[in-house]
Amino acid sequence: MPAALTVKLDSLSLSDEQFYQLCLTNRELRLERNSQGDLVIMSPTGGETSNRNVEIIYQLQSWSRRTQVGIAFDSSGGFKLPNGAYRSPDAAWLKRERWESLTPEQQQRFVPLCPDFVIELRSPSDDLKPLREKMQEYQENGARLGWLIDRQTRTVEIYRPGQAVEVLENPESLSGEAVLPEFILELAPIW
Repeated sequence: MPAALTVKLDSLSLSDEQFYQLCLTNRELRLERNSQGDLVIMSPTGGETSNRNVEIIYQLQSWSRRTQVGIAFDSSGGFKLPNGAYRSPDAAWLKRERWESLTPEQQQRFVPLCPDFVIELRSPSDDLKPLREKMQEYQENGARLGWLIDRQTRTVEIYRPGQAVEVLENPESLSGEAVLPEFILELAPIW
């Protein structure tokens, strides 16, 4: 089963408000929209991937709460990127001042910013090519650090602006570097 289905809308286009209402009306669906305006319908993850996602979110939120330098988001949070795409990374983080610069209404809806940091966790049904394209899209739209975690191959691809993708094989942990100071993601519970 494919992890995502792309529905090309061609001459039919949805306004930002119509897309928002479509998502509200169909909460059981995981919807994204690419920069061309096509709908991307993603299948739910299996139990194992969902459990690993919770572990990632737990570690990120624990650090975020302790440091108070930003806000963490799970996979149900939507972001409107500068290129017009609507994306929902498996985990994301924004610097607090960027979050606080938004109006209360903007904080209630899809966040109109690219996260500073994103994580995508590859599910068994995910093809790597679309995930890599998504990671590039985050980077091109302002993400300062991104991790694509592939449990099948026990590799992590690290995305940084202006640099080639770095691939780590079977790392024990990952550093949040200067973007997330002192954040360490322990990978043992994720592998």
